[in-house]
Amino acid sequence: MSRYRGPWFKKIRRLGALPGLTNKSSSKSSRAGSDRTGSGKKSQYCIRLEEKQKLRFHYGLTERQLLKYVRIAGKAKGPRGQVLLQLLEMRLDNILFRLGMAPTIPGARQLVNHRHILVNGRIVDIPSYRCKPRDTITAKDERKSKALIQNSLDSSPRKELPNHLTLDPVQYKGLVNQIIDSKWVGLEINELLVVEYYSRQT
Repeated sequence: MSRYRGPWFKKIRRLGALPGLTNKSSSKSSRAGSDRTGSGKKSQYCIRLEEKQKLRFHYGLTERQLLKYVRIAGKAKGPRGQVLLQLLEMRLDNILFRLGMAPTIPGARQLVNHRHILVNGRIVDIPSYRCKPRDTITAKDERKSKALIQNSLDSSPRKELPNHLTLDPVQYKGLVNQIIDSKWVGLEINELLVVEYYSRQT
């Protein structure tokens, strides 16, 4: 299944806020389907599916990619849901988004694909690159690369950085201090429901 490229607000209305997908908000206050009458209670499958979809669309993953991360998390030490979120949060495209160096995760992915980003002084053009503690992330020393990041820093609302990241906006430089703590994950999600959704496929 390919990465979703349809209307973003349609997904936001159905699933709730997806800050990684877009920094804009829908003008419609109600969630999709909330105005229907006579609709029954959601099944447990539907609830798990929505949590899985929320995770997938926020981080911009294909179904195959997300399943791969769930399987990797299942082989690691620690609670599978917590490890899954850590794996997703430590992706390079998400780190750029959380630093404010890109307005959205799709925007961050484009920066990486177009070779504007260095990790530890070397160009990395793989958005899924897994960042590690003590990694330094900088803009390539070119005017266009720095202008793209400066535009994002200027236009993004100032928000508290998670404690595993440090940003030097003057040097266009981010530092990964440690593996993210679960309380700093940038999405309201019940990761246990996602694990339960995939329980028969892992």
